[in-house]
Amino acid sequence: MGKSQNLYRQARKIIPGGTQLLSKRPEMFLPELWPAYYQKAKGCQIWDLDGKRYIDMSIMCAGACILGYADNDVDKQVKKAIKNATAATLNCPEEVELAKLLCKIHPWADMVRYARTGGEAMSVAVRIARAKSGKDIILFCGYHGWHDWYLSSNLAYDKSLDGHLLPGLQPKGVPRGLKGTAIPFNYNNTDEFIRLIEKYRGRVAAVVMEPLRNHFPAKGFLETIRKITRKSNIVLIFDEITSGWRLTVGGAHLKLKVNPDICVFAKAISNGYPMAAIVGRKEVMDVMQDTFISSTYWSERIGPVAALATIAKIKEEDVCSHLVGIGEKVRRGWQLAAKKYNLKIVITGMNPLLHFSFKHSKPLVLKTLFTQEMLKKGFLATTSFYASFAHKPAIVAKYLKAVDSAFLFISKAVKQGNPAKCLKGPVCHSGFKRLA
Repeated sequence: MGKSQNLYRQARKIIPGGTQLLSKRPEMFLPELWPAYYQKAKGCQIWDLDGKRYIDMSIMCAGACILGYADNDVDKQVKKAIKNATAATLNCPEEVELAKLLCKIHPWADMVRYARTGGEAMSVAVRIARAKSGKDIILFCGYHGWHDWYLSSNLAYDKSLDGHLLPGLQPKGVPRGLKGTAIPFNYNNTDEFIRLIEKYRGRVAAVVMEPLRNHFPAKGFLETIRKITRKSNIVLIFDEITSGWRLTVGGAHLKLKVNPDICVFAKAISNGYPMAAIVGRKEVMDVMQDTFISSTYWSERIGPVAALATIAKIKEEDVCSHLVGIGEKVRRGWQLAAKKYNLKIVITGMNPLLHFSFKHSKPLVLKTLFTQEMLKKGFLATTSFYASFAHKPAIVAKYLKAVDSAFLFISKAVKQGNPAKCLKGPVCHSGFKRLA
């Protein structure tokens, strides 16, 4: 126990839910022992409030820091922007420069608008689609944020989002009038999608989905969705908040060769600085002038400057190839260690965004035990690994050596029949839970 853990105890009393982001709750990793706060971070290293150093082999700020923490090249440009004022009555020219660049990277697109977070950018995209079509229903697949349009899916069936977001979410505070306006379908289930299109024929405003996340699309899946949405005048929105900039410069859909009507970016586009972009075809985007979408801090300078610097470095350093290669090393390391110690795991995700799960009884106990053992060895680690440019082969080698040791420990605990007795605190959460 240290300053970080003690501060989190205080936070739970004065901040509802303890943190601003569910994915950063200590309860999602190692309840009572996870170092909840940092004093500084650089590359893939983090120092907690006691000055203890960890190597971050977990989620790298929920996937936002694709280059690593406090990247010198990005920070240099941001510091210049700060000296010249981050906001003013006039607009910053960088937002035009960034819009031109995003349209060049995505030749199918003509126009760009900005926000500062992924969730609000998705709400903007949905508003555009509804304004364009004059319809209300959204068919969606995957996770897309916390806003009313999305959580309203749980008004009709309180477990509607369990397979897309997290179990346990209650749509309290979401207007009951939105019931039936957001309908989920499962990734790679073409037949289910077609049935929903038929069921809600003439009433669908948009299809919202991640083109790629935990699994690659089955043959013809995205192509069928694109064909049907185009034929039915339905706006196709790709959420690339997480998948963007990792497999290639721009959206993963460029690799998959299926273009949407709107694509949304955030997280990795600006390496830890708040920034989001809504990129789309002119025919669809121009409708923004017929509705009201506006916010003061969408016009500040740091976001576009950080995005321009981040994209430049991704291109110059071939960051995407690095992420794919590092991810492959981690994937193979997990596989070999699990086989070596007869642990059953299932690995999902593209190489830059990997996840594994234990296929034993009480998998959450084993997940917590893994995090606990890795923390002892100086690693922030869980069953997810988000690769960054700061993760170099030597760091991965040290990490995989620690994984080998942790898997050996877990294997022995499983054989003894009661791995929970090895835990120093409670079992981690698997979904949303109210904190006492």
